[in-house]
Amino acid sequence: MARVRSGHERCVTLAAAFKLPHFEAGLKIGLFGGSFNPPHEGHRAASLLALRRLGLDWVWWLVSPGNPLKDTHLLPPLATRIAAARALAQHPRIVVSGIEATIGTRYTYETIAYLTQRCPGVHFVWIMGADNLAGFHRWKRWRDIATLVPIAVVDRPGSTWSAIHSPAGALLSRYRFEESSGRAFALARPPAFIFLHGPRSPLSSTALRAKGDLSAVALRKGS
Repeated sequence: MARVRSGHERCVTLAAAFKLPHFEAGLKIGLFGGSFNPPHEGHRAASLLALRRLGLDWVWWLVSPGNPLKDTHLLPPLATRIAAARALAQHPRIVVSGIEATIGTRYTYETIAYLTQRCPGVHFVWIMGADNLAGFHRWKRWRDIATLVPIAVVDRPGSTWSAIHSPAGALLSRYRFEESSGRAFALARPPAFIFLHGPRSPLSSTALRAKGDLSAVALRKGS
């Protein structure tokens, strides 16, 4: 029978999420950012695809205090979303982190700049869904993000064409790697771009919120 953790143990575990995750020079680490409101199986599936195809050692889920491009008035507390993400992830190579709240960064560029400076020798890769690439040109300093780390885009239903033909997709296309070169991608000098295809999850946090269906946080299908 599984032991029920005490309130103190849960607090200690949550506190650890606000510290910089363990790293070592030479590791290949995927960064997957978002509000995770709610986390769902699509987040997990994209992370596992990136782990396999890119030969990553870890994927860090960077649970944001709030997306600057979205209304955060009704956003659940960060601790709640971190706990839900951890309950869903359930994988030894996925680390759920609230480090952005600790270091006080608001924009993705700031977070990546901090991590690349703080973690010398680590090969970071930014992971995003194709739906996010379609609007990537609206992110603050998005061109500078592309000069800091390689960018891996995971295909999403209904977003393939809009992603590739978006302003950011068009710019990054000149730096595109073939999927067959995925294992070397994390070591590439940015700008570098790869588009990963695989089983596509129809789930989205926006749709789940619209339906009031937050049950996806408890879903965990086989890896």
